[in-house]
Amino acid sequence: MAAPGHHLLEAFLEMLAAERGAAPNTLLAYRNDVADFLGFHGPGAERAEPARLREWLAGLADQGLSPRTQARRLSAIRQFFRFLAREGVRRDDPTELLDSPKPRPPLPKALTEAEVEALIAAAAALPNRQAPVAVAAIEMLYASGLRVTELVTLPAGCLRETETLVAVRGKGGKERLVPLSRRAREAASEARETLERRGKGRPLAQRWLLPSRGASGHLTRQGVGLLLKQAAIQAGIDPARVSPHVLRHSFATHVLSRGADLRTLQLLLGHADIATTQIYTKVLEERLRAVVEEHHPLAAGRAAPRLMRPPPKEPKGRRKRRAA
Repeated sequence: MAAPGHHLLEAFLEMLAAERGAAPNTLLAYRNDVADFLGFHGPGAERAEPARLREWLAGLADQGLSPRTQARRLSAIRQFFRFLAREGVRRDDPTELLDSPKPRPPLPKALTEAEVEALIAAAAALPNRQAPVAVAAIEMLYASGLRVTELVTLPAGCLRETETLVAVRGKGGKERLVPLSRRAREAASEARETLERRGKGRPLAQRWLLPSRGASGHLTRQGVGLLLKQAAIQAGIDPARVSPHVLRHSFATHVLSRGADLRTLQLLLGHADIATTQIYTKVLEERLRAVVEEHHPLAAGRAAPRLMRPPPKEPKGRRKRRAA
């Protein structure tokens, strides 16, 4: 016996193939997605109301399907009901007022503290004169949560022996003060000296902390990214996991896990809205959940032991007769 709405589904797929030239794999995906709804609704699915469609969507979420998969299935259903409306099978499109599931923003990827230390050690072992610059870039990005553009455009005079704070010009031209550790400031000074020696006798810009012979006059974002990739390979870390932005995420994640409050972190990162900073609390939540699932004795799906119930009490009269 044909499934409910089977003839309408076949007509819909024929339209996709004839009018849009849909590929076989595309047709198969549409068939599966629409058939899922038809099977859920049962007979009369072509007359489905928005409330019934919302029930179906809620069921997809309950099944654990990702928002992306839910959105794809809803897109297929939208196309199906638009086809039915166009063909006169029904007068309206019940999917018009349905909101597509929004995918969750990806959580920031951070290195562990041990990986950051390994990255710095590997950067110090890079050949030629790359080592001081690579170490300075990692130290400064990780010590302060700087954006890479903020790093490479730091002025030459930003470092002072008596000052631990550095003025940074961030997005929208807004300035903020960020702290730099002593080792980060020492690494930056050594990197500058190395770059100045490399450009001796050539027109090397003196305006920037990390100067370069390039058109910008300072080290480029791409140059910093390449140094980090080389250090990652040297450290045995997947280079795809390492970038200037990952070090910024690592800074935020680590200081938050060690007790920093969100408002302070917002100021350090230069976020205009604290909602942007709150994404790092999700990172900590995921990490704590993973720790519990890995180490808690009952988190691996083992059933809790059954409680031993005491035997039912005998009536008082029966106990007296038995004692006699």
